[in-house]
Amino acid sequence: MENRGNFVKGRAIFAVVFVVCAGLLGVAFYMEHVMGLEPCPLCWLQRFGFMGVGLVSFVAALHGPGQLGLRVYGLLLAVTAGAGLGMAGRQLWLQNLPADQVPACGPSVDYMLEVLPWAEVLSTALKGTGDCAAVVWRFLGLSIPGWTAVFFALLVIVGLGMLFHRGKPKGWIAG
Repeated sequence: MENRGNFVKGRAIFAVVFVVCAGLLGVAFYMEHVMGLEPCPLCWLQRFGFMGVGLVSFVAALHGPGQLGLRVYGLLLAVTAGAGLGMAGRQLWLQNLPADQVPACGPSVDYMLEVLPWAEVLSTALKGTGDCAAVVWRFLGLSIPGWTAVFFALLVIVGLGMLFHRGKPKGWIAG
């Protein structure tokens, strides 16, 4: 028989992850539309990463999975957050390149979406541009991709915790 506490707490964890992702996306849109910070291609991919994690978490919270479901959703959460972490890491790498090695700036994401096929837009976004190397905002010494890397890393840990949780429910997943 499924442990009711495990069911409730697993659902609550996914709901919290969804709210965190929605809040982070809200901050991103605030920075874009209120602060006037134009997102680069890698910033857009990181947003999609948070949208993916949020979607997985939203579905999991609605579903209220049992033990197997917690593991499946945990894996999906970890993989999606891991992809976002990779994008944040790529941008951090670009931001730390010497000035003479920074790639040239490219067109805006809006322009690329209008004139280029999806595959080329994705390829350009994954490579990053000079825009991705610019540090336009810092908080406590970390740039925007530094903070997204921190959140993606935490989300990977949550996903892995759900994936590898074993035995009788106890600890942070269940009561």
